Amino acid sequence: MLINGSRLINCPILSLHVSGKIAQVVEPVVDPNDLKIIAFKVEGPLVGREAGNVLPVHSIREFSRLGMIIDSIDELVEEEEVINIKNILELNFSLVGLKVQTKKGEKLGKVADFSVEPESWQIQQIIVQRPWLKSFLDPELIISRQRIANVDDYTITITDEHEKPKAKAKANPDLVNFINPFREPDFASESEAKKLGE
Repeated sequence: MLINGSRLINCPILSLHVSGKIAQVVEPVVDPNDLKIIAFKVEGPLVGREAGNVLPVHSIREFSRLGMIIDSIDELVEEEEVINIKNILELNFSLVGLKVQTKKGEKLGKVADFSVEPESWQIQQIIVQRPWLKSFLDPELIISRQRIANVDDYTITITDEHEKPKAKAKANPDLVNFINPFREPDFASESEAKKLGE
């Protein structure tokens, strides 16, 4: 199941310990190296006093239509507590708003949203808002992660739509002289054909 990243904003965080909502999502923390959500920045009445402001994705027991279910408020940590989360937060990386272009330099638009798989929290697609002049024919583009070639602070570069494969499959020399009799009905001689008919 894929869900839009915009749907995660304000998503309730529910604690099994108190059987209710303890916080809500402010924004996802995306690792630009592999386009994976590693945590969520959160807010709520207890955040900053009894709990931290970051929810690592490994602490989420389940994602449902009700929200993100965790064991207790203790799952919320401070930014400095988890090194890899702290390092990504320091990059101040945001996927939404990045320019998207092809390897040949064709400008496609800006990232308006993305689709994520909640089982792995891997971003599977980016949704690109087209520039004003091109939006009449095609207002949005959906680009799969397989086409993403590079991500930097300002731009996502994707492979060109008609880019050829880098290497062609080599022919197997053992099959060069192979003749398939089922594809060559005239392969058998007349005498062989008679024997087959007997």
